[in-house]
Amino acid sequence: MPELPEVEVVRRGLAEHVVGHVVDSVVVTHPRSVRRHILGAADLTVRITGRRVHAACRRGKYLWLTFDEPDPSAAGSPALDAALVVHLGMSGQMLIQPAGAPVEKHAHIRAALDDGSELRFVDQRTFGGWALAPLLEVDGSLVPEPVAHIARDPLDPLFDAEAVVAAIRAKNSEIKRVLLDQTVISGIGNIYADESLWRARINGNRLASGLTRPALRGLLAEVRAVMDEALAAGGTSFDALYVDVNGQSGYFERALAVYGRQDEPCRRCGAPIGREKFMNRSSYSCPRCQPRPRRR
Repeated sequence: MPELPEVEVVRRGLAEHVVGHVVDSVVVTHPRSVRRHILGAADLTVRITGRRVHAACRRGKYLWLTFDEPDPSAAGSPALDAALVVHLGMSGQMLIQPAGAPVEKHAHIRAALDDGSELRFVDQRTFGGWALAPLLEVDGSLVPEPVAHIARDPLDPLFDAEAVVAAIRAKNSEIKRVLLDQTVISGIGNIYADESLWRARINGNRLASGLTRPALRGLLAEVRAVMDEALAAGGTSFDALYVDVNGQSGYFERALAVYGRQDEPCRRCGAPIGREKFMNRSSYSCPRCQPRPRRR
């Protein structure tokens, strides 16, 4: 699943190529891609056609577009106090293509823009989709209703690290499980949790409540650092499904220290990287740099 850096790469591409442009028309060719929009494809299409995209926004792994109010002189434009929430799912792509470019096999939504380009939602596995959702004010920020419960992420200008440290220490659960809890801190998934814990020399099985405030501050600093480095590399692309709006893959996979490197030498101490099951997925860590907590 894409994590914060991959979603932010897409958001930046949309901010560059889509924001400020008017949606001239929308074509939906697969019903699953709009299944989260309860009123259906026709309603979504009519409500965003003729709208100028105002902003491309993100919180954690969640991405959405907002629109300007319609021209008062434009007849038939319904009010739209909502955002277009984009669920990338496991394989969703937001691609910018020239209008005449061949249509991708799994391009299930195509939005023609006023500059002659098309914004295409390509989704091979059809777990993602588009949906309009009302905007709510939460903690001083406007977010779509499905995002209202999601905590701020480390790249948010209003991210309060000390408040997050306190929230983490209140959890009597494994620190990796807490890092993956999007209501505590958002944007972190399996890859960047493992990378951040390795950098901080903390085993993911340690209890969050047992970690000191300085240790947690250091961990959050490593989370921010690994996110920044992944962004600079365009994110992590393990296959051709994770791409930016121009179809380019990220290359942060080359810099991963532990994730996916079972039995390879630790880049810090040389010990073989270990792998274990965790929450129906895999955790990777260095047994020497990140010793397991002692059994009680």
